[in-house]
Amino acid sequence: MSPTELAAASGVVALGAFVQGVVGFGSLLIAAPLLVLIDPTLVPGPILVSGLLLALLMAYRERRGLEVRGVGWAFAGRVPGSVVGALILAAVPPAGFDLLVGGTVLLGVLVSTARIEIAPSPAALFGAGFVAGITGTTTSVGGPPVAFVYQHESGERLRGALAGFFVMGSVLSMVTLAFVGRFGGRDLFAGLVLVPGTLAGYAASGPLARLVDRGYTRVAVLGVSAAAGLVLILRRFV
Repeated sequence: MSPTELAAASGVVALGAFVQGVVGFGSLLIAAPLLVLIDPTLVPGPILVSGLLLALLMAYRERRGLEVRGVGWAFAGRVPGSVVGALILAAVPPAGFDLLVGGTVLLGVLVSTARIEIAPSPAALFGAGFVAGITGTTTSVGGPPVAFVYQHESGERLRGALAGFFVMGSVLSMVTLAFVGRFGGRDLFAGLVLVPGTLAGYAASGPLARLVDRGYTRVAVLGVSAAAGLVLILRRFV
């Protein structure tokens, strides 16, 4: 990468880390499409490295809200969901599935505006993890399903749960990519190059995260989820 490309990539990753540091998810949604334009080799392996670091930092910061049992149920659902997502990718054109997932996310946002609360029970978390496995594998947008389940919880608990979910999910994704020859030393090094941007975005997110915790957590979740759905739909027309 040239110095200009490195600066642009670092800025994109910092922005994604900032959003995820505030809301709990959204880093890949923001960073992945832009990094592909800057340097396609930065996706998917290198961005997973920086994403794992971000998730670890957030898991530590929000450790009081991290529930290992709940995260375990969500991750248990993600594993078979990822397999289903891979099978879907092999059978359905990506453009069509982007539209389907984008529309589904927007529908989820609309449903969530009603006075319907889904408690983070084992069944709900397993189901959310399963859906996240499908959407994350096919479109890189895996945060909204689990975030919907935690949207009525405190910001600390929401971010803690998502951080734990993303830690295990990132490791699973990197192991899977390595198994098929899509992740190696070069990807690890390129991911480390993105670390300064990740750290900058994460550090800047703390004050705003605490502001969002003052009753705006659910609004932030629905806002970022709606943005995710719109991005999935619009990127097929640009």
